[in-house]
Amino acid sequence: MCLIVLAYRVHPRYPLLFAANRDEFHDRPAAPARFWADAPDLLAGRDLRAGGTWMGITRSGRFAALTNYRDLHRPRKQGPSRGLLVRQALEGDFDPGATSAYEGFNLLYGSVDTLRYHTNEQPTDVPLTPGVHGLSNHFLDTPWPKVEHAKQGVQDLLAAPDERLVPGLFALLANDAVAPDDRLPDTGLPLDLERAISSIFIRTDGYGTRCSSVVLVDVGGRVYFEERTWPAGTRVVEAFELRPENAR
Repeated sequence: MCLIVLAYRVHPRYPLLFAANRDEFHDRPAAPARFWADAPDLLAGRDLRAGGTWMGITRSGRFAALTNYRDLHRPRKQGPSRGLLVRQALEGDFDPGATSAYEGFNLLYGSVDTLRYHTNEQPTDVPLTPGVHGLSNHFLDTPWPKVEHAKQGVQDLLAAPDERLVPGLFALLANDAVAPDDRLPDTGLPLDLERAISSIFIRTDGYGTRCSSVVLVDVGGRVYFEERTWPAGTRVVEAFELRPENAR
């Protein structure tokens, strides 16, 4: 994922209200979300090159989502695929103290009612506080324009009727307006590329938003999961009840 926005323990019906866009090179193969044959309780898309994923949830209530940390001013690490960390978190095997070999990342993980935020940049692993949070390719709630716009959009939806939440979140994720140059971060990209990827939904040759995802978990443990992939327009919808006694 390259943009995550969520309302965590603030909505009266949905303690987890999550929306995200995954941005990736168009030629990197990936499978749409499904319950995995080799992990039948795990619902996620799959990176077909390295075998990991970018976001997922399990029937027992584990949740994880990852963004890359972008700083092209420094040499890259040739570490393992960061998508493998999401699977580790979903299977309860993530070790916060063993992430230094990976290129920079941010990870939201844990059971749906006790999420944590981890980054291996200025290493941090802390409980996620209740509120509306946004995460792109810097630290949690860094006020990049796309993050601030997404957070405000979710804040505005908190008072909307329940039937407006899913379409409202997907409309927010489809916003392709770029930020003004004076508000762009400096992550080491040329200005034209920094501008092009400043939008919530990214459209460039060879790289852009590959899928949009919305996850709602209600107070009764019922999950609504929807993923829309681009450019094919594939739509995956799953609805199920958590088994909270196995969540931790």
